[in-house]
Amino acid sequence: MKRRTLISAALAGIALAATATASFAADWPKRPINLVVPYKAGGGTDAYARAISAAADGILDVPVVVVNKPGSGGLNGANSVVGARPDGYTMMMTSGGSFLLSTMTRDTDIDALDSFEFVAQVGQLQTSLMVSKSSPFQSVQDVIDAAKADPGSLRWAHSGRGGFHHVGGLGFLANNGIEAQDVPFKGGGPTRAALIGEQADFGFLGVQQLAGFEDQLRALAVNGQERDGIMTDVPAFGELGIPFAAVSSPVIVFAPKGTPAEVVAAMEAALAQISAKPEFAELLASRGTGPVYQNGADAKATLSAMKEDAAPLVESLTN
Repeated sequence: MKRRTLISAALAGIALAATATASFAADWPKRPINLVVPYKAGGGTDAYARAISAAADGILDVPVVVVNKPGSGGLNGANSVVGARPDGYTMMMTSGGSFLLSTMTRDTDIDALDSFEFVAQVGQLQTSLMVSKSSPFQSVQDVIDAAKADPGSLRWAHSGRGGFHHVGGLGFLANNGIEAQDVPFKGGGPTRAALIGEQADFGFLGVQQLAGFEDQLRALAVNGQERDGIMTDVPAFGELGIPFAAVSSPVIVFAPKGTPAEVVAAMEAALAQISAKPEFAELLASRGTGPVYQNGADAKATLSAMKEDAAPLVESLTN
């Protein structure tokens, strides 16, 4: 075959592939979209996913099915999405900060910045120090004093090693000279249940975990410089003058690498519309949180900056 013929055939193949991709993207979505949450049901990320699922009606015109695949700090679910067909029918919603830290502290080939297509950020999670309502601890200082009076005697709970709740808690312990027994659980829901059941003396978990459990849990402080926009009656570590590790987590939707750009853009646009719906905000408010939207490019920039900021902290905690 002549060189010109070969080139013509190659160009024709490229044009055909481009046409097929454009046609596929134009028809998307035609069936339910599986939204993988790599944590157990009941946590903050799960709350956002279920709110997206409920509010998607009339925008995507197909069901958004929440699929919980917990384990290994979010990596079990992430691995299933990495290996999924990049056709727009399998995506992942994760706590960006927890997921980023898992990829930085665990043995994995997954790169939080490069292994997926960024679709959009739809929320923000903040960690907080909580105790059971029956706990004798009425303040953060009570926890610090008790821990220092008997080093290693207190048990502290979190939703998994390497996650941002874990790192936030470790930062609190280290910055305040506290020793305590580390008790990990698989997700925010089980962590909350452990505190209520007094299987731990205090814990670091999402501020949204207090919603509906105000009679069983007491939030002592938000892990930040300022109070949370929803939990406005709970002080922040910053205003109390108590040292803390500044970690939080954007809730981000990812698609498998290689998902057509047109499909990613369509899902990004759909999430922007969903995030603006009053119904979405109302659903989140009932779960103790709210919408925070960024497009995919901005979400990636946010996570990239977080990775740079987290590197020294991760190094200090893993050495």
